[in-house]
Amino acid sequence: MAYPQFDRSQLKVQPLALRQNDLDRSCLVPLQTAAKPDLDPAIARMGAWLEHARRGNRARLWVMGAHVIRAGVVPQLIDLMDSGHITGIALNGAGPIHDWEFALIGASTESVARYIRTGEFGLWTETGRINEVVKQAARDGLGIGEALGHAIWEGDFPNKDISLLAQAYRRQIPVTVHVGIGQDILHEHPNCDGAAFGAASYTDFLVFTRLVQDLEDGVLLNLGSAVMGPEVYLKALAMARNVALQKGQKINHFCTAVFDLMALGNDWKVQAPKSDPRYYYRPWKTMLVRTVADGGESHYVQGDHRDTVVGLRHAAQAAAKNPAAPLGVSQS
Repeated sequence: MAYPQFDRSQLKVQPLALRQNDLDRSCLVPLQTAAKPDLDPAIARMGAWLEHARRGNRARLWVMGAHVIRAGVVPQLIDLMDSGHITGIALNGAGPIHDWEFALIGASTESVARYIRTGEFGLWTETGRINEVVKQAARDGLGIGEALGHAIWEGDFPNKDISLLAQAYRRQIPVTVHVGIGQDILHEHPNCDGAAFGAASYTDFLVFTRLVQDLEDGVLLNLGSAVMGPEVYLKALAMARNVALQKGQKINHFCTAVFDLMALGNDWKVQAPKSDPRYYYRPWKTMLVRTVADGGESHYVQGDHRDTVVGLRHAAQAAAKNPAAPLGVSQS
């Protein structure tokens, strides 16, 4: 006997015009913003790695939590696409929601504290249109990132110039979206199709895994993704290494970096013991230790994305202007 289910037809979904937003275009960090002089020196190293991977046509992968988009650094990321320092972007399910709303109304981010009290949180008509795009993506065999990028770029979105998805689609740079059913406001809506999300997100997982196959001598950066990023990367790398080893090849020499707010201390080169709560912080053990143990290099940078992404962009540009500069000896 099936368990009773919530009846979504009873929901009241309202227009975005009634919502108060916490962010608008004024949060964007202009391209002319200078890098802070006191940033972690590892950022310069990351810039050198990004340029090294660009010259060798190797993977330059950016894995991000949704806060990166909310931090206003999309103009910086678009410029990094144009300079050749991004070949793929992986987002969690919330990232495209902010991107869609910014592109559509030039604003995003509702107050959870305000709208959860009235039962309005997440239930906005225009945001729910994403669900229709995902359904079509599943029918067409596309990933969520490509389908949304196409919809924004080709659609009536007044602010598509600041859409990471649209601008990546225009440049044919894959953006993959990795969804956990029930985690995003889209899943509240009556028009949500869980099977479509599963199919389209799995397509994105296979696209991302194909990008990881080019990670040897490349770069993978994780910005603010504590669970999705390390877990998706871990499985993708296992699959990519499985195939590579069958061909007598390796995916061992590459650089990873984690950019987040958590203080890890100075001992992050070694995995924390299970008695330490930090052991369960997945970016540390997965991205900084385990997957680079056979010849890779890793870095942890604590800081605000508004500072670190700007610093990365300037560092990559500086490395590109000095083609004779060698990458240097691995610091793993």
